[in-house]
Amino acid sequence: MHVESIVRYLLVGMHIPDGFLTAPVALLWWVPTIAALALAVLRVGGLSERQVPLMGVMAAFIFAAQMLNFPVLGGTSGHLLGGALAALLLGPWAGMLVMACVIALQALLFQDGGLLALGANIFNMGVATAAVGYGVGMPLLRAFGARRWGLIVAGFVAAWLSVMVAAGLTSLQLALSGLPAGVVFPAMLFVHAFIGIGEGLITVAALALVVTTRPDLVTPLAASLDPAALRRTMSRGTMVAVTLVGLAIALGLALLSPLASSDPDGLERVAEDQGFLARAQDPLYNLLPDYSIPGLDGPISTIVSGIIGLLIVFALVYGITLLLRGRAEPGQDRAQHRA
Repeated sequence: MHVESIVRYLLVGMHIPDGFLTAPVALLWWVPTIAALALAVLRVGGLSERQVPLMGVMAAFIFAAQMLNFPVLGGTSGHLLGGALAALLLGPWAGMLVMACVIALQALLFQDGGLLALGANIFNMGVATAAVGYGVGMPLLRAFGARRWGLIVAGFVAAWLSVMVAAGLTSLQLALSGLPAGVVFPAMLFVHAFIGIGEGLITVAALALVVTTRPDLVTPLAASLDPAALRRTMSRGTMVAVTLVGLAIALGLALLSPLASSDPDGLERVAEDQGFLARAQDPLYNLLPDYSIPGLDGPISTIVSGIIGLLIVFALVYGITLLLRGRAEPGQDRAQHRA
């Protein structure tokens, strides 16, 4: 077994493949994941009408943005996780659901991360990042007195910490699965300290754009920065326009996906170079492996698969959000609509 090769793969992205975690550890992590998502479903009910399309757009944006790996250290690349961003814009519970849908789709459709390890991946990259992002970011924002510069500091710190927590959880799961903690923890935390900088910069840029242009869309931040924004009405035409613009941005990111860092980021490449194929398990099936269309080569394959993925995750989250909103009591729904 080559521990260094496993660590190198995980430095690129925290989608754990089946085989890296022992079955008991992988199954164990489904318990807190299911509990957290069940709680999120209960707590996210009664969404306002303006939040329905925003959740779908946020899922599409995060999915597309995760395809854009950026270079970090020593031939390693990283990508946006997005949990802190989703939580600060949508709230922690909605953020968890959005992230769970994105990560699940990546595993089921693109074989990005294992099926048995999906519970751990959702918890690490979705539940934990959303909880940390909101739990750290919102108190900081309030402490800064809702100043605009405070948004930059709070967003960056929350995003950076969310990456470090996700890296720490992944290291813990690997250590529980028999890998040396003295190798896994230092390597994961060191490089993710730099990946977290990229996460923080992207998060701050996205927060600033949304808050500057449409603060009425984001209930958590508007409540702290501009409470009057929550009282502004929004026509259906405006919501449609906002949705289309958001999808256009996500589509633009998908078109840029072939420009992502070419540093090694796939299990197959690292397994071939470092020789740990015996530990990693092949996926049970292949639909669009490695974000590609079977039979279609070149950058167009990546672009088309990315567009398919973001449209599916948008439709999935949009549909789930409509169902959750429908559970709200009529009086509660009307009150939120007036807000």
